[in-house]
Amino acid sequence: MTAHPTIFDRPLLRARQRRAAALGPATFLLDRVAEEMTDRLAVVLRRFERPADLDTPGDTLRAVLLASGKVPSLERASIVSESGLEVMADEKAQPFADGSLDLVVSGLALQFVNDLPGALIQVRRVLKPDGLLLAAMIGGDSLTELREAFAVAESEVEGGLSPRVLPFGDIRDLGGLMQRAGFALPVVDSDRVTVRYESPITLMRDLRAMGATNILVERRRTPLRRATLRRMMEVYAERFADKDGRLRATFEIVWLSGWTPHESQQKPLKPGSATRRLADALGTQEIPAGEKPGEA
Repeated sequence: MTAHPTIFDRPLLRARQRRAAALGPATFLLDRVAEEMTDRLAVVLRRFERPADLDTPGDTLRAVLLASGKVPSLERASIVSESGLEVMADEKAQPFADGSLDLVVSGLALQFVNDLPGALIQVRRVLKPDGLLLAAMIGGDSLTELREAFAVAESEVEGGLSPRVLPFGDIRDLGGLMQRAGFALPVVDSDRVTVRYESPITLMRDLRAMGATNILVERRRTPLRRATLRRMMEVYAERFADKDGRLRATFEIVWLSGWTPHESQQKPLKPGSATRRLADALGTQEIPAGEKPGEA
């Protein structure tokens, strides 16, 4: 079995999330995710009897889902990288049994998983047939402005780049990962959020209050140079300021949903199994390949 690369320092992530919670977290993205997740679950005509929340920071999502009436309770779960990316119950520190859950939700957590394909496989394992995964994660188009400003500043001041902004998943790849993990009817879509700030410093303070600052294993360990920070702020203001002087910051929220296979689910027809021609359904004349309209 090939070992997955360790990209994120997950113990450091936990420490920074605890610090953010103690100092007063910035929850505006989680608030948005909680509201949207409630709306998405509302269209599912089912009450989920044994759901679990996978690694969502804080209690915002948990409180909103419990208030919605779609779930009677919400077990806490965590992916533990050191033990093969098993889905674990916090209280018992034991893996969930195969097919034991009917819903797994996750808010802004899966972007910090070192082995996302393995994590999705583990989630698929613990879901019952016709169980649902509904997750929101930070997408690859997030913080493009901050990335560009830092890249220019470090190139000019230090003569090279260092990994400062986390590499987020690309929406084009995530649907394939869902299929590889064995989910049926996978859907991947995204929601872009533009937040305006007085300066890059206020943006970076929000990231700290989200517990979302740099946790890359290969991060630079030396402090950020003042000259680099100053040039980054200049580039950001030059390229991403609105007319009123406030600066734009883009966050992409990618939504993943998929069901564990079940015989009741709709399946695509096999090629050649149609009993009615498309032309008849549309009320048009079928033209054989190679002919042009009007040719006899």
